[in-house]
Amino acid sequence: MNKILLCASLAVAALASSCGAGSGKADILFINGNIYTVDADFSKASFIAVAKDRILYAGSDAETLRRLKGVRTHVVDLGGKTVIPGIVESHLHYMELGESLSEIDIYEKPKADILAAVAAEAGRLQPGEWIVSSGWSQEVWPENRWPSRGDLDAVAPDNPVCLFRKDGHSAWVNSRALDVAGITASTPDPQGGEILRTPSGEPGGILVDTAIDGVSAKFPAPSDEKKRAFYRRANDELLRFGITSLMDAGIGCDNLALLEDAYARDLLQVRAYEVLSDGEDVKYIAAGRKPVLDLYGGKLSVNAVKFYTDGSLGSRSAWFIDEYNDRQGHSGNPRYTDEAFYSLVRRARDEGFQAVTHAIGDAAVRQTLDVYERVLAESPPADHRYRIEHFQNVYPPDFDRLIRDGVIASMQAVHVTSDMAFAEARIGPSRVLNAYAWRTVIDRGGIIPNGSDAPVEHVNPYHGFYAAVTRRNLQGEPEGGWYPALCMTREEALKSFTIWGAYAMFGEKVKGSLEAGKYADFAVLDRDIMTCDAGELKDTKALMTVLGGKIVSGGFDR
Repeated sequence: MNKILLCASLAVAALASSCGAGSGKADILFINGNIYTVDADFSKASFIAVAKDRILYAGSDAETLRRLKGVRTHVVDLGGKTVIPGIVESHLHYMELGESLSEIDIYEKPKADILAAVAAEAGRLQPGEWIVSSGWSQEVWPENRWPSRGDLDAVAPDNPVCLFRKDGHSAWVNSRALDVAGITASTPDPQGGEILRTPSGEPGGILVDTAIDGVSAKFPAPSDEKKRAFYRRANDELLRFGITSLMDAGIGCDNLALLEDAYARDLLQVRAYEVLSDGEDVKYIAAGRKPVLDLYGGKLSVNAVKFYTDGSLGSRSAWFIDEYNDRQGHSGNPRYTDEAFYSLVRRARDEGFQAVTHAIGDAAVRQTLDVYERVLAESPPADHRYRIEHFQNVYPPDFDRLIRDGVIASMQAVHVTSDMAFAEARIGPSRVLNAYAWRTVIDRGGIIPNGSDAPVEHVNPYHGFYAAVTRRNLQGEPEGGWYPALCMTREEALKSFTIWGAYAMFGEKVKGSLEAGKYADFAVLDRDIMTCDAGELKDTKALMTVLGGKIVSGGFDR
């Protein structure tokens, strides 16, 4: 480990003055590695030659190695360590990840611990200041039921409190927050949302999906300085795990301006594929902008628009054709009528954007495919790469429609580790066979860009790799896996975190595999994820992260 870091430091110091690319020699040679290139043949290599920010060669030919080594070429001996292409994180929330690392920690904590943390935070704040955090789940509590506003009132009566469930689709609020938002017994449920109520009709303290908007609109806006700090913290966290590219699942134009400034000044390194939130595309186009790929040396793209057709399974707001097994008469919360959704996707298509749609329940998936088919039939693009995010629960005939229409199922394998605790109770044993059905998609010829949905789940990609291969939670349960016939192979899992993700963001020609001409983005790991015991996959660590030929993270020790 120390030898790797010493060589790495020397290589970084030499980059500024290196002239290897101009002489036909490598600036840096990373040698003696166990390298999975993830090229078309899934071939292996022993060294990577880098000039400036690109790969000159990845292979094992000794004569080529000799030819590419010049007098000013620096050599990093990988000591036999495993190397994979830089992880392509295909669905997360960039700023929110950084923000979550700055909040009080309530992630899957016991209810008593959460209330204690809120009480301590209230003690530090002035009356009237907001307490906001995310990550709780009633599913991990012994009582397994929704909390109430009274719980929070008891520990923070003078501060408005809003705690988002880990899926982000429901929020636990206190009475002060409801008062600030003006939510009362007479407030109607909004389209696509729900106010959970007591038997007397009063708000009980849980707001679902669009019902949260009235509260979140009252949050004090973080300063631009704070937002920049959130992005920097997220950037550093991603690099520590070997993540070199991301898809940011929803951004507004104000935050996009901050990102553009940060990338222009080289303050962030991770390659970001930005997806505008629904409605922000109108502002973007009105400002004279067009969809664009690979600004600032391949660091920033703005090329898609994000829509929501439903909520989440955990919050019972995912939209199903049939009712929930554990809530009679309720089938979820659709966001749009068919015509309203069609008009949004059609607008994005006319403006040249890729459509990216959150759809978790089978009715939401069906509506998304219906609208995509209509828009694409009216205006067939040569290469649309429309996406459905999550694609968790599917009416069986819609698997074939997905493939026929050329739509990409962007799925987050790590969600299984949380949702297996309640999915069958929510939708029953027959529908659950078509849930999180990675094998079904792949066997029909589809690809699956993988990710974490961070901060909904931990951003660690090796948790997702482990989940994809085993369908077990981090405690190794259930033994043998949850519906293991739907697992991915390790080769498929690695593709899902690399080349498939790159393709889904129109980037497969420049990243996602270790081949000549592509960006020199890769991660050095502490174990061989293609051969180690499956139970070890979740414990994988990135020892070094290289992005554009520069070593941007090393010595990962957690």
